[in-house]
Amino acid sequence: QVQLVESGGGLVQAGGSLRLSCATSGRFSVINAMGWYRQAPEKQREQVARITNEGSTNYADSVKGRLTISRDNAKNTLYLQMNSLKPEDTAVYYCNMEGVFLGKTFTAWGQGTQVTVSS
Repeated sequence: QVQLVESGGGLVQAGGSLRLSCATSGRFSVINAMGWYRQAPEKQREQVARITNEGSTNYADSVKGRLTISRDNAKNTLYLQMNSLKPEDTAVYYCNMEGVFLGKTFTAWGQGTQVTVSS
């Protein structure tokens, strides 16, 4: 069982910054990758950023150059630094983990944190 708890969301003006955190706990053998997804009202959930166990990152085209994903393995925490925010970044942001436990792969999700960017 893996628990992911996001924090750091809120209301910010366009051009502002936020830093999301995802604290992880529970039992797992291997983390293959972690990521941030978001879901705006009446839209499908989309991947925003992803970081592999080796540290490779990839980003959605819409956020490249503005959002940065990182991990602190000592603190078991995933981050998303969000700069130059736009109203279209408004969404619920979810933390995601892809891993292995007892030889079986799993995918875990956090409960989400709301980010609202005002124009």
